[in-house]
Amino acid sequence: MSSIAPFPGPQKDPAAANRAAPPPQAAQPRVRDPRLDFYRGIAMFIILVAHIPGNRWTGWIPARFGFSDATEIFVFCSGMASAIAFGSSFDRQGWWLGTARVAFRCWQVFWAHIGLFFFLAMSMAALDLYGGFEKSYINSLNLGHFFKDPMTQIVGIFTLTYVPNYFDILPMYLVVLMLMPLMIGLEKAGLWAVAAMSVLIWLTANPYLAGLGPNGVSLPAEPWSDREWFFNPFGWQLLFFTGFAFMKGWLPKPPVSKVLVVLAAAFLILSAPYGSWKVFTWVKAASPDLAELIKPGRDAIGEWREKTDFGLLRYAHFLALAYLGWVAAGEGGKRLIATGHSLGARLWAVLLKVITKVGQQSLAVFVFSMALARFIGFALDQTDRAVMTTAYANLVGFFLIIGCAYGAAWFKSQPWRAKK
Repeated sequence: MSSIAPFPGPQKDPAAANRAAPPPQAAQPRVRDPRLDFYRGIAMFIILVAHIPGNRWTGWIPARFGFSDATEIFVFCSGMASAIAFGSSFDRQGWWLGTARVAFRCWQVFWAHIGLFFFLAMSMAALDLYGGFEKSYINSLNLGHFFKDPMTQIVGIFTLTYVPNYFDILPMYLVVLMLMPLMIGLEKAGLWAVAAMSVLIWLTANPYLAGLGPNGVSLPAEPWSDREWFFNPFGWQLLFFTGFAFMKGWLPKPPVSKVLVVLAAAFLILSAPYGSWKVFTWVKAASPDLAELIKPGRDAIGEWREKTDFGLLRYAHFLALAYLGWVAAGEGGKRLIATGHSLGARLWAVLLKVITKVGQQSLAVFVFSMALARFIGFALDQTDRAVMTTAYANLVGFFLIIGCAYGAAWFKSQPWRAKK
C-alpha cells in the first residue's frame, strides 16, 4: 500500500489530519460471531450432563447417536475462539508478543487444571473421611494411587505425567495451545505448510492410516501402567486448528448447498448404527438381519472411530454436524436471533442470551461444572435416582453453571475500576 494516498480537494496539514483520525482499531471494532458462543454454550451444558455419575440424561447426549460428541464442539469452538483472541495478537504485535500471550493463556489453563484436581481430591477425601458412606468417592475417581503415594503423584500432577481420566481435557487443551506459535510461524511458508504440519502431527497419533501399525505417539498418563492420556493432543490438534483456520480465514466458508446438506445429513443418519451402540441396538431390535450386516463393519472400524487419538470417522462426523449447524444458524447467526414480539420470540431471546453467556465464559464454566458434576452425583447417590429427581438435579446444575458464567463475566469486567 502506498504511504501517500491522493485525495481530492484542498490539501490539509498531514499532521493535523493524523491527529484527527481515529486509530484503525477504533474504526473497525471486533465483532464476536454469535454462533461460536451459542454452540460452545450448548457444549457446556452437554459436558455437565455427561460428567454427572449415574445420570439418566447421559443416554440422550450426542455421544449416544454418532461418532462425535460435545468434546468435538468444545475443541473446535476453542480453536475458533483462539483465532479471535490470539490470532489478532500475532497479526498486530508480531510473533514474539503473540507467543507471549499464548504462554500466559497456557499458564492460566495449567493452574485451572491444578486447582480443579486438588479441589476435587480434597472434596472426595472429605466425603470418605467424614461421610461414613459405603461407597469410596476417592476410588470413584481412581485416586487411590495418589493418596497411597502422594509425593510421587504430586510431582506427576505438576509435570503432567500423572493425568487421571477425569482430569484429561485441560492438559490436552494446554498442549494444543502450545502448538499455536508453531502453526502461526509456518504461515509465512504458506498455508500448505500449516495444513501439512497439522496432518503429519495427527498421523503420528493415528499411524494405521499410513500402514505403520496400530500404536501411535502418545503421552503417558500414569507411572504404574502403560495407560496414555485419554485425549491425545497430537490427534485432537487437527480439529482445533480446523476451527482456527476457518475463523482466521485460512479456510474459506463452505458454500450453502442443498446437495451438501443432504449428503451431511445422510452421513450422520447412515453412520449412526456404526458409531452408536444405542442406535445399533435399536436396529438389532427392529431388524436382526440388518444388524448382522452392520456388525462386521462396526468391528472393523475400531481405530477409525477411536476417541483417544481422534479417529478419522470422528472428524468426518463432526464436520458434517458442524456444517448442518452452520447452515441452520444462517449467515452471521441471523437465524439464531429472534424477530418479533411474541412470547416465544422473547423467551428465545432470553435463552439465546443465557446460552451465549455460558459459551463466552467456557473455561470458568468448564472447571466449575467438572467439580459440580461430582457433587450432583453425590447428591443423587442419596436418592433413588427417580426420573423427576434426576431431572431436578440436572436443572439445578444448569442454573448453577449459568450463575457461574454471569459471575465470571462480572469479575472479568472489573467493576471496582469503573469510575462513578
